[in-house]
Amino acid sequence: CVPLMQLSQEGPGRMGRKRKRVVNGEADPPLTRKDDSTSAEMSPESFWGSYRPQVYFGMKTRSPRSVVTGMTWMRQFSGVELNLRNTCEQGDGLQGYGWLMHDGLSFGEHGGDWTWRITAKQHSSAPHAPVISLMFYAAANTQGSLEAHVEERNRLGSITGFSEELGNFKITFRKFLLPSGWFTFVFSPPFLSYNYLQTLSPGLERLTDIVRNSLNRRFVYSPPSGEQRHYIAVDTYKPLHQPKPSDPRKESDFVLHQVTVQTPFQIEVLFESGSFRNRPNQLSAAAMTEERKAAFDAKFEKTFSLQAKGLDHAQVKFSKAALSNMLGGMGYFYGQSVVQSVYNEYPVLYPEGALFTAVPSRSFSPRGFLWDEGFHQLLLSKWDPQVTRKATAHWLDLVNMEGWIPQEQILGDEARSKVPAEFVVHRNENGNPPTLFLALQKLVEQLQANPDAESSRPTLPFLRRLYPRLKTWFEWYNTTQTGPLPNSYRWRGRDKDTNLFLNPKTLTSGLVDYPRASHPSAEERHVDLHCWMVLASGIMANVARLLGEPHQEYERTHQTLSDNALLDELHWSNQLRSFSDYGNHTQAVSLQQEKVYVPPGQPRHQFPVARLVRSVRRAPKPQFVNALGYISLFPFLLHVLMPDSPKLEHIFRDMRDADKLWTPYGLRSLSRSDPLYVKRNTEHDAPYWLGPIWININYLAVRALHHYGNTEGPYQEKAAALYQELRTNIMNNVYRQYAETGGQGSHPFTGWSALTVLIMAEQY
Repeated sequence: CVPLMQLSQEGPGRMGRKRKRVVNGEADPPLTRKDDSTSAEMSPESFWGSYRPQVYFGMKTRSPRSVVTGMTWMRQFSGVELNLRNTCEQGDGLQGYGWLMHDGLSFGEHGGDWTWRITAKQHSSAPHAPVISLMFYAAANTQGSLEAHVEERNRLGSITGFSEELGNFKITFRKFLLPSGWFTFVFSPPFLSYNYLQTLSPGLERLTDIVRNSLNRRFVYSPPSGEQRHYIAVDTYKPLHQPKPSDPRKESDFVLHQVTVQTPFQIEVLFESGSFRNRPNQLSAAAMTEERKAAFDAKFEKTFSLQAKGLDHAQVKFSKAALSNMLGGMGYFYGQSVVQSVYNEYPVLYPEGALFTAVPSRSFSPRGFLWDEGFHQLLLSKWDPQVTRKATAHWLDLVNMEGWIPQEQILGDEARSKVPAEFVVHRNENGNPPTLFLALQKLVEQLQANPDAESSRPTLPFLRRLYPRLKTWFEWYNTTQTGPLPNSYRWRGRDKDTNLFLNPKTLTSGLVDYPRASHPSAEERHVDLHCWMVLASGIMANVARLLGEPHQEYERTHQTLSDNALLDELHWSNQLRSFSDYGNHTQAVSLQQEKVYVPPGQPRHQFPVARLVRSVRRAPKPQFVNALGYISLFPFLLHVLMPDSPKLEHIFRDMRDADKLWTPYGLRSLSRSDPLYVKRNTEHDAPYWLGPIWININYLAVRALHHYGNTEGPYQEKAAALYQELRTNIMNNVYRQYAETGGQGSHPFTGWSALTVLIMAEQY
């Protein structure tokens, strides 16, 4: 990068080109061709889907300007002022929500139709069944129009609409169904109340606001017995801001159907697209019955063989929910990232792009994260390699001509509404672990093991289309993230504020607050990034060899980086007897209350509030960073160490030590004996990678123990024994947490915690 004071010396033409590089895409044709990802005819089974992970239940098409549908609900007469549920929120207090069965495909007979059946039951022991308001909505996303068709008693019978993509379509709300034993009866009870709303929407991110601002208590609920009560329902929407005079839309593009009824009940919603005119008969929710459930169960057992391994019914049910939540957390996003380059005075907009990706958490992080996605696809590649190919292609389509991919994808206003402002802008010198190489490794292994399998055959042509972008992406890491010594690597993007952080964060590494060198400098060497580059160069060599492309340079890079003598020279601390980062470091740091002088007699509130600031009791010096934890394990985690390496003995000893990394639940991220163990990294940030147990790294540890336990060497027996212990601990812990909480933390249970399924299946 050119220092800022030198920018004026560049010619205007050259500077203009540099400013544009950050937002210029690759010259090669997109991997996600339009006919693959946005056409119901080309990809009917996955055209519509639950691609709105940020809402409790909603659907859209896998296309840039989709009509969206969804369901929100609230309980009436609960004593709570308003408990409207639409977007997944950490503070909603739901005991659990999520998918129990989701195959990633079954949303209708073809790309034009789908149907929902919603069943409401009373799970509590309350003497009176609750009264629920269900609200079904459709929004044309400013790209079309919707019309409400009202029947008797203010009941919305259907919505008809038009969009450029779908043409004409119709959404029908069928009569209520009352479940009774094995049978289902159509009924129209006198205590049903109906309401509807039809208006113009300012954008998808405002849908919840529209509903909230239209609610009114003037409506009367009249049960067959008991007193009449006023209930909350949609009425007339009063926009907070008047539409812009330039807005050409005259017709409504948001319609909501509210039904207020006492549990239990069922209701069906049917979507029919006018683009499919030759259907033999109308879809019914009955099509999504025991036949499809049985197909899911059969495929699940064929894929993971959990029953054959002796796992009980409850564990298998949990595993199905974990996979289903991963598939149900796949989202389709479209929009522009905001990026900052050293050559641009202000942030600029990245080109518009699409992303089909899983998300770490539907409530906390409902968007794509580069380093999470590689772990997600380890599981999904086992279930459906096509999903992994499509998701990987979408991510690699976001690479710019420099070879950089923004690490966090915030595409569109709806996604941006869930992100704190400080995380919106990305810098193009900052990376993220290239975990997609883990998923590519699985695809290559599947292809090599069974090249004639139907699921493997598309992989080779896919890799051929992917390869040019893959080369550019790899070279970006290999040139921009190099360290101070030959063949060393350093994460860019560390926090430069050494005053407020106990240890300045390295967000780009994924292990955000894990202890690195206490005083960030250009002299750092990061062992985890070195190991990621060993993995990436090896896979690049394998892919090039498969495609008949020149592979010698990748092979040389891989051989150089994987040399254990080089690894020892750069990262082994004889004093600490572990692999370590290197940099300008001192361990004598702590957070202390800042002293603020208040003159006698002066009001305290007129002076700054005392903060926690870092106190450095001993000056830093260039040295290995004396922190034992996940970073220390990376040469083992990514199989860089040779099976006869004596360093494995030290690693196994530290892993199994209860005063260091071992717990009955999995490996800690930082040694229990470390001075920073479970310390707050700032006044407001709770420990993140400073002790808590993370499933993605524990999965890599179990996988590595399985590798070394099945490879001849002096530590094979020890690795095999540790494998059995750690696998059992993780399985029992994650299952117990799911059973007790439904997945707390970033509720619901989803994201890379679902890697537990692969641990149960012993598929690495």
